[in-house]
Amino acid sequence: MNLTNTWNMVDQYIIERLIPHDSVLEQVLAANQQAGLPPYDVSPNQGKLLNLFAQMQGSQRILEIGTLGGYSTIWLARALPLGGQLVTLELDPVHAQVAKANISLAQLDDIVDLRVGDALDQLAQMDFEGVAPFDFIFIDADKPNNPNYLKWALHFSHPGTVIIGDNVIRDGEVINENNQDPRVEGVRKFYDLLADESRITATAIQTVGSKGYDGFVLGIVTS
Repeated sequence: MNLTNTWNMVDQYIIERLIPHDSVLEQVLAANQQAGLPPYDVSPNQGKLLNLFAQMQGSQRILEIGTLGGYSTIWLARALPLGGQLVTLELDPVHAQVAKANISLAQLDDIVDLRVGDALDQLAQMDFEGVAPFDFIFIDADKPNNPNYLKWALHFSHPGTVIIGDNVIRDGEVINENNQDPRVEGVRKFYDLLADESRITATAIQTVGSKGYDGFVLGIVTS
């Protein structure tokens, strides 16, 4: 059997058995597709993994860098307890408009603060506003800026904050020295910063599935 087909079928097997049917999330994915958004949403089992990570960590405040259509946003926001808050940053105003409608559909308007504009500018503005640290930070935006996002993530962290970075394997291209794609270079610099940064301890996991061959970084801020 073709490996890609196997990955897809196994993901479907997992989803059918462990991910309850959710009409809201299905409508969100349909709305994203209808609006012509790129198919970069996490898979349902990946979405639930983020949700479980946030619950296990006891997150009350979550920062998401990269909203797209809000699919992962909803998974994360649903992990929050009463009084929790999620701040999500999106560059593209069209994506943000779709995400806003999806967040409303999920009845999460009171929990989610969607900020539109360049993420680095938004993070600087949040610093100016004195926004409090976050318990859980998910980085899933433009990869060339991953090192800058990590620096800001550490700025908005406290000891115990969980930081997750998505798409850090890039079909294995992360180890291909001849690949100078800015996205791959951004991921490599992300690894370099994690390796040199004493305030966080981290690892990375390779994944296969309906989203192809990729992986994520998982770290905990120590100081």
